[in-house]
Amino acid sequence: MHFVDYEKLKKEMIGESVPNSTGEKSGHTVATPFENLVYSKIKEQIPLKTFRQYEYLNNLYSQSPDITKVKERQALIKSLSVRFLLNRGVKPTKEWSIKKLFEEKQNDTADMIVVKDDFFEIIDIKTKREFAGGGRPPNIISAYKLAQVCTKMIDNNEFDTFTINYFEIDWTEQVNKLVCIDARVVNLFKANPESLYINWTAGKQIQVSLFSIEQNFIGTQKDWAIKYLKHFTTKFKENEINQRAKFLTPFEKYIK
Repeated sequence: MHFVDYEKLKKEMIGESVPNSTGEKSGHTVATPFENLVYSKIKEQIPLKTFRQYEYLNNLYSQSPDITKVKERQALIKSLSVRFLLNRGVKPTKEWSIKKLFEEKQNDTADMIVVKDDFFEIIDIKTKREFAGGGRPPNIISAYKLAQVCTKMIDNNEFDTFTINYFEIDWTEQVNKLVCIDARVVNLFKANPESLYINWTAGKQIQVSLFSIEQNFIGTQKDWAIKYLKHFTTKFKENEINQRAKFLTPFEKYIK
């Protein structure tokens, strides 16, 4: 389920450009202008239901000014799974006020969300330079955070409260600007969990090339959650064995 018309968005984005007078070709200097452009176009499609993650929380808390306790504020999001993904930590939630609104954080789960009838379409924007090869695929989400939210979905029988979509922009460089030449949407829950590479040495991040990942998973979101947890635990055990062989076994004989 999704609310955004991604075909329309893709058509609108191809040919669009963002300024690049600094000559930067990676990182947030490139990603942020494209992200802002995508946000403006989704906002045009669904004006009253589209938010940045921090905007949504500010709006939500502002509508209930008498609620000041942390758990009660966090509980304003009904879905426990979505609550886990979107709410800020205890301290910032406690300190939030009209005079101390949330600001955007780099580690927010969503670049933007569309909310209708308590269903959350979580959207993350990724960018890739044309013909870029040999580099590390982008981080899309913490493998550990995803495992945690899968357990919450299962424990609370919540499989129809949210989805996670990635919109990746393929860009090329022109004089003082970067131009979108292609775009693709990928739904996390349509990707085969076993195809999600976990980089244990880079913060346990899932790293995938969105332009190459298949959308061929057949099953329910519950099926996906269970299969992902099996994938996560299997890869964790493999990593543990490799780490022991490299960092523990060679040195044990010296301390026995």
